[in-house]
Amino acid sequence: MTGVPASAAGGTGRTPAPGGKLGAAAVNQASLWNVANLLTMVRLVLVPGFVVLMLQDGGYDPAWRAWAWAAFAVAMITDIFDGHLARTYNLVTDFGKIADPIADKAIMGAALVCLSSLGDLPWWVTGVILFRELGITLMRFWVIRHGVIPASRGGKLKTLAQGTATGMYVLALTGPLATLRFWVMAIAVVLTVVTGLDYVRQAVVLRRKGLAAQRAARAAEAAVEGPGR
Repeated sequence: MTGVPASAAGGTGRTPAPGGKLGAAAVNQASLWNVANLLTMVRLVLVPGFVVLMLQDGGYDPAWRAWAWAAFAVAMITDIFDGHLARTYNLVTDFGKIADPIADKAIMGAALVCLSSLGDLPWWVTGVILFRELGITLMRFWVIRHGVIPASRGGKLKTLAQGTATGMYVLALTGPLATLRFWVMAIAVVLTVVTGLDYVRQAVVLRRKGLAAQRAARAAEAAVEGPGR
């Protein structure tokens, strides 16, 4: 981003003539401050707030845990809406592509680490989920030049299960609900592993196809250029 506001181009806020570098910069800068990106920024701001609420009074006060759950719930809800708004209204930006997955992993990672540090959730569960999420994020960058792997139904179910289970643990439930949250988290861990392996498979296939297409394109260019040399 260049830091040039849209109003700087002629002072009217209208889109400048095509081809102008200043105009392009103005449009790009204006697109950064759309509602989808603002929701992503809200999620990023909620992360430290959630941690503070979660760890108040040693992390075991039901009232503070309820407030922490509210912050976590808002973050999960905005995660649903910002992506939908970006795709529906063509609000996709470079900032959103980078910040959205970071915000997702940050709030979930903060919740899991807090829960494990308080002894509410085994560290191996946190490790499995975070390893999967960080690994898939890195893999996205590995194959991004070859294409984008669309979100699968299993991936959406995984996100729903993770958010539901983690939220139930944040609330510090007891009795039958504590047993229920255990099984919801078990389902979330299974979906985390299964969808992660499937994503790896799709990424490998996509990369192989992309490399094959590149080799074919280079061979075609060489065949065209060859007779003229």
